[in-house]
Amino acid sequence: MRRLLPLTAALLLSACASLPSSQPPQSVQAALDKAGLTSEQLGVVAFPLDARGSGLRIQADRPMQPGSAMKLITAAVSLDKLGPNARAQTELLADAPAISGMQDGALAGPLYLRGGADPDLGWGALHTMLRELRDQGVREIRGGLVVDRNLFNPARRDIGAPPFDEQPEFPYNVIPDALMFNGNLLEFVLESDATTLHARATPALPGVTVDVGDIKLADTPCKDWENGWQIPSTEALTVHLHGQFPRNCKVRQELNVIDRQWLATQALRMMWRELGGTITGPDTEGTTPATARVLATHRGRPLAEELRGVLKESDNALTRLAFLQLGASEAQPGEATAAVADRLVRQWFASKNIPTEGLVLENGSGLSRSERVTATQLAGLLAASHDGLHGPELLSTLPVAGVDGTLSHRMKGTPAEGLARMKTGTLNNAIGLAGYVPDASGRLWVVAAMVNAPQAGRGRPVLDAVALWVRAQRP
Repeated sequence: MRRLLPLTAALLLSACASLPSSQPPQSVQAALDKAGLTSEQLGVVAFPLDARGSGLRIQADRPMQPGSAMKLITAAVSLDKLGPNARAQTELLADAPAISGMQDGALAGPLYLRGGADPDLGWGALHTMLRELRDQGVREIRGGLVVDRNLFNPARRDIGAPPFDEQPEFPYNVIPDALMFNGNLLEFVLESDATTLHARATPALPGVTVDVGDIKLADTPCKDWENGWQIPSTEALTVHLHGQFPRNCKVRQELNVIDRQWLATQALRMMWRELGGTITGPDTEGTTPATARVLATHRGRPLAEELRGVLKESDNALTRLAFLQLGASEAQPGEATAAVADRLVRQWFASKNIPTEGLVLENGSGLSRSERVTATQLAGLLAASHDGLHGPELLSTLPVAGVDGTLSHRMKGTPAEGLARMKTGTLNNAIGLAGYVPDASGRLWVVAAMVNAPQAGRGRPVLDAVALWVRAQRP
């Protein structure tokens, strides 16, 4: 017994040491103190993949706003449900009777432009499709254009939606639809000298003008041009710019200020004219008939490549498009696409034994006031993805600390540089950081960390400290 008691005590101590800690490590607490934050504003789960019951757990089951770290959910579930090689496509179609009755290159009915959640439908892609149509002998379209966005329900989620913040015109705020021609954006060029500002849209679509009469030139650095920017207003096809703009500065900026239906149809008409074709008839939104035949197709990138933009660059519109694409994959007639996506995410979580209590999904991007997730859920998702078929694809899409994406300027010159692969998240009152970090012995850890607090951005060093603490661990 004398020999047995010390052995038993040692085993008990060993077991206790392997349990996850609920207190911030010293380095993390120091970062909290410096930022003026408390551990009650922090949620963390971190564990090595080969010892998942150990590590660190701080407010692990508290639902928190993750910011763009929420994109990990859309990415991981979409990879599993749709597959990394899934490719959305855009189609040009005509009804079979209109095709069969075509004489001398004149299409009797309308041309249908059907959106399929293609992330790459830009000016070049649409021109190539129209070129293919001309090569088939089509010269004249007599029934106008019909834009079909009905892959998603509702087809136009942007109509009546309140702005998320004070910059609804910028690309990160675009609410996607199934067509998404050029991201529903038009590029504008602003160029000033010491006394005058000139602005134009490019390409120069007929009728679009830019009014700069309300812009004042300022002696500020060109790189800070957004600081004096105010929300543009649009009247018919005239875009009125407001605020201040630096002297001797040139900026190219895509903006969501022109009606997306007008933008898509006028772009198509302009390109068709350039190709020597004519179109008569109205432009409408509608549904492609079941008897229509595909005349030209454009396919977007494989999903695994699309997700590089989603996660490395934290593209909100692309993420929301992928979330709706996920919902559309199993939606039945009349079902709301986002609701189906929500259901599929929860089913995936259940299949991986990840709890869903407290999980709130709105658009799958984190650009939301309502979305919530726990650190346990994010960490469970990352572990399940690593164990699954498509873990390597998800890993390759993540920003690399100090190297690229939204982590290109973080943790530079630290032991995590070039090794930690993590998704960031930023809102005014929420920041997140989640992904994979190897420790000092090379063991891979899952890390999910969030700070929810007023002016949460000051907590970035806290989240970095969590990653660096993991990097320093040894078995």
